[in-house]
Amino acid sequence: MNEKKHGNAPGADTPGTPDTDTPGTDIPGASSSWSSKPEVDGAQATMPGLGLRGTLLFLWRQLTSMQTALILLMLLAVAAVPGSLYPQRSVNPSLTDQFLEENGKWGEFLDALGFFEVFSSPWFSAIYLLLFLSLIGCIVPRVGVHLRQLRAKPPRTPSRLTRFVGHTRIELPGADADAVLEQAHRALRRSRYRTVVREETSSRSVSAERGLLRETGNLAFHIALVGVLVCIAGGQMTSYRGQVTVIEGSGFSNSLTQYDSFESGAWFDEQDMPPFRFTLEDFRATYVQPGESGSVGEPRSFEADVAVTTPGDPEFSQTVQVNKPLHIDGASMYLLGNGYAPEVTVTDPEGTVVAEGPIITVPLGDVGYTSQLVIKAPDAQPEQTAVVGYFLPTGTIDEQGPRSLYPDSLDPQLALTVHQGDLGLDSGIPQNAYEVDVSTLTPVAGEDGNPVLIRLYPGQEFELPDGTTVSFDGLRRFAAFDIAHNPFERWVLVSALVAVGGLILSLFVPRRRVWVRVRSTADGALFEVAGLARSDDPSLEADVHALASKLSTAQDGPLAGNGTSDDERLPRAAKDSSEGSAQ
Repeated sequence: MNEKKHGNAPGADTPGTPDTDTPGTDIPGASSSWSSKPEVDGAQATMPGLGLRGTLLFLWRQLTSMQTALILLMLLAVAAVPGSLYPQRSVNPSLTDQFLEENGKWGEFLDALGFFEVFSSPWFSAIYLLLFLSLIGCIVPRVGVHLRQLRAKPPRTPSRLTRFVGHTRIELPGADADAVLEQAHRALRRSRYRTVVREETSSRSVSAERGLLRETGNLAFHIALVGVLVCIAGGQMTSYRGQVTVIEGSGFSNSLTQYDSFESGAWFDEQDMPPFRFTLEDFRATYVQPGESGSVGEPRSFEADVAVTTPGDPEFSQTVQVNKPLHIDGASMYLLGNGYAPEVTVTDPEGTVVAEGPIITVPLGDVGYTSQLVIKAPDAQPEQTAVVGYFLPTGTIDEQGPRSLYPDSLDPQLALTVHQGDLGLDSGIPQNAYEVDVSTLTPVAGEDGNPVLIRLYPGQEFELPDGTTVSFDGLRRFAAFDIAHNPFERWVLVSALVAVGGLILSLFVPRRRVWVRVRSTADGALFEVAGLARSDDPSLEADVHALASKLSTAQDGPLAGNGTSDDERLPRAAKDSSEGSAQ
């Protein structure tokens, strides 16, 4: 073995030269390191630090990668699941409070995590904002690249077309090379390719490209997705929604004090509410009757006739139905629910009318529309009075108790009891107008000491032993409406449609390149055709062969020379190749 010579004298201590006695070193003077660079003063090589700028740039590139965007999109979908599993305070506060009471510590734990306010929670907002930033970071550079591609000419023809899809070489005896090239140019232009004719050393070629709409659609999809996120956020900030219950013959004026419940975004301005009012003239409901197809009592239609008045316009009437709302500039009114409002009059023992008029009842959810009725009379003397019970549209009272057999008012009845005592209205604690705690009240009893059970038909009156009277004077219907406005609603729809259109383009428009090279020969012309698919394009090879066949037959009759396809001459690896370099 030859010993490596150094410039220093033998035996001299040379910096960087390892000790020959180092364990594991068999060759004198050989380095224990695989590196070709000697160590300096025994210091080991270290990686340079990223620094603050480098770290921030690294994090930004990770955030704006497509993989991160897909992960965030999946996380956003997963984070929205609790919003459909658990009651939300913004939608139904009473149901949320009930859930918390029934689940104790578990409910408190979920509340601390924000599971009852999912869509306004910090963690959901964080995912939303990160996805927003990630999409913008993905889109902006790609838009610049795509715009440059749109302005650029198709890439030059590769020197070796044998590497590409459908490569075909055909000799045309007696053909003119320029004519063949012009024919190829026209054929590709008619097929909606972007083309350019290039002069080469010993030949001429046509470079053609098609399918840039694929990337356009892809970008449109992502831009529209950002638009959807922006419009949803803008709608949450500027929209308003309120619910109101209106009895037949009564009206509603669009002001905050008239709503039963109301919620709005942080940027909502009360002055933007349109000044309109309407009167519920009639409400009609039809149900499946015995002998008709369907389940007996199943709803068939709900219709509310309303008379609407707006400033400066004449009054007009419209029928509001389910999924057929009333649209006014600045608001849309949807029909949500309905029920019965029996007209009841309550007189205390002193003969004073303490409650009068139609009373909105709450349907209990059964097919027959059995509804709960609550009347509170805090001004009754000598004690405050509460009348509770049921309204039965088609009523019966049997061993199952009071219930309705059919939702239409074929045999309307009231089944009531009267209670007296402190209603708790002066405690300062808000109470539900449709509920009363009868456990703190005393029922009015009869001579036998049992609570008096009242059953009334329309036009009847009942007098209790203490002189309190209850009368059933008539029956009306009520309708519940949802009045809302979201100024970004139409833009959400437009963005969603653009996203769908862009997705269709990105999935079904193939991007491809085709090249035709023609050179003159002693006998005529020889041309080559090949293509390159930039995405899945199973029809490219057939189209390349069709173009070659068209060019060969466009001359004076069918090919009369040794026209051969490279599929017969190329090795299998070249035949199976569907992609290659465009350089």
